[in-house]
Amino acid sequence: MSVNPYQKYKVAQYSTASPEQLLLMLYDGAIKFARQARKDMEEKNIEAANNKLKRAEDIISELMVSLNMEEGGEIARNLYNLYDYMNRRLIQANIRKDPALVDEVINLLSSLKESWEEAISKVRSQVLQNAGGLNIEG
Repeated sequence: MSVNPYQKYKVAQYSTASPEQLLLMLYDGAIKFARQARKDMEEKNIEAANNKLKRAEDIISELMVSLNMEEGGEIARNLYNLYDYMNRRLIQANIRKDPALVDEVINLLSSLKESWEEAISKVRSQVLQNAGGLNIEG
């Protein structure tokens, strides 16, 4: 049984990604599945929409369990509540077959992803700036 080269690439991509990259990949995946579910709803493909919404819910659940509530404090609690809200909205969207509820979650996920991208970029810039005075050559 041979392994698909694309699957090998994806496995390597996930196994070598930094925690920040993994976080952004999770957001990308949830957004992708939610968009696909919305399209399936519009096309009246209920079973496909259900499957895609469940995948988006699974990713959001993964985001929830990955939060460090002790170190993250209020921010982690607020993110947890927001993720919980998004999961409930996706469940409602699935029950009602309501693309508008999916759009709401897509917008929330997209906004959070943008915020994380900004924060990650700022931290990286700060690290590089701080390392500017160091001699990193071996």
